[in-house]
Amino acid sequence: MPTIVDIKNLRKSYDGGFEALKGVNLEIQEGEILALLGPNGAGKTTLISTICGITTPTDGTVSVGGHDIITGYRAARSMIGLVPQEINLEPFEKVINTVRFSRGLFGKPKDEAALERILRQLSLWDKKDSQIRALSGGMKRRVLIAKALAHDPRVLFLDEPTAGVDVELRKDMWEIVADLKADGVTIILTTHYIEEAEAIADRVGVIAHGALLLVEDKAKLMARMGKKQLEVQLSKPIMALPKALQSDALTLSEDGTTLIYTYDTKAERTGITKLLADVSKAGLVLTDVMTRQSSLEDIFVDLVQEDAA
Repeated sequence: MPTIVDIKNLRKSYDGGFEALKGVNLEIQEGEILALLGPNGAGKTTLISTICGITTPTDGTVSVGGHDIITGYRAARSMIGLVPQEINLEPFEKVINTVRFSRGLFGKPKDEAALERILRQLSLWDKKDSQIRALSGGMKRRVLIAKALAHDPRVLFLDEPTAGVDVELRKDMWEIVADLKADGVTIILTTHYIEEAEAIADRVGVIAHGALLLVEDKAKLMARMGKKQLEVQLSKPIMALPKALQSDALTLSEDGTTLIYTYDTKAERTGITKLLADVSKAGLVLTDVMTRQSSLEDIFVDLVQEDAA
């Protein structure tokens, strides 16, 4: 897929010497969903704000659809839709007028059919004549997305789009994002809900302290860095591991009822057969055995902790 957003050596510094972005390099492919993960203050919002022209970079270049965000600002910005983290809408305005106004800001010709399509896609059509103040928090977030899509952008930035909404509405938002991708829209998502990235992203980027630690295909990342665990439940709790079972790969749960064995699924031998034989030799009786694949959250926590060390 061609590159639609190209970021080279992007830096952002503030008075006093604080570096919010430290030489970020990133190519975002057309039509993909990229999830940016990072703790508070990592630089996620600063990166998005810079690409969208809200913040001026200290150094480096960014182009969107081949248009530089500084020298070709209007062309670059016309390709971008931004859904900010904070809800900032005129409370007494109608939904349809709010979206219509956003389309006009980009000089787009009047197109009521296009507005209807967007509002229907976001389940807002029956609310089109409602004032913003009458909507729920989740519906207001949908209005933000409608505003961002009003001028037909090819790149959509979602900055914590499901912050503060309930689980059911978050799932609805995931479906909306999937529909947008099917329409060919490139989506960059920042989120604190790592399960969102795991559910919908094609690639995952991890950012911490203003530096991009990695960007990788989600499935490949989990296969490369994910670990698998075998959990052996014992019939009776034990105080400590028998000497014959002590190893770096095996731990005992705090309540003494479960042996947790971590192994590499790609290794020639996993060691599971030997482990179960050793458990039997030690006189331990097991009641159940199960496996668990490490999640994207486990990988994210490990990466951020490594960067902080």
